[in-house]
Amino acid sequence: MSKPAFEITVHGTPGPQGSKNKNASGALYESSAKVKPWREAVKSAALDTLAYDESWQPLREPVRLEVVFTLPRPKSHFGTGRNAGLVKPSAPQYPTGKPDTDKLLRSTQDALKDAGVLVDDSVVTDTVAAKRFVLTGADTLSHPGAVVRVWRLTQPKESES
Repeated sequence: MSKPAFEITVHGTPGPQGSKNKNASGALYESSAKVKPWREAVKSAALDTLAYDESWQPLREPVRLEVVFTLPRPKSHFGTGRNAGLVKPSAPQYPTGKPDTDKLLRSTQDALKDAGVLVDDSVVTDTVAAKRFVLTGADTLSHPGAVVRVWRLTQPKESES
């Protein structure tokens, strides 16, 4: 696994997918308004990358998905007055609240499938995911988004015609 089969940087606020609500007529809808824009951002970034690879075929073999989600810090983490813009010493280092990592992965995997990176999200057998605040470590961005890498775990399967 020296080089990922696919890699993108996505800009936008990561949105979780999974929880559903019912409206008055009983129709189900996503509880998070951030899901649709996030899936579109992932799909768009993936399609932009795939546009340069005419030979790309959706991955059918087992893959490892690695994602580092960069989340914005809440305003309460910052000082006020002359300390505005400075992170308080008492602010947590890691984002332990919502959104859940597994729900962020779900929306991201579905978008990768929709873009044609994966033939189906069921080919993802290994996942490594992290939630981090802006500019707090490796692969974190200066604004909300994510770094996404997909690694082949075996040789590519022949295309099923």
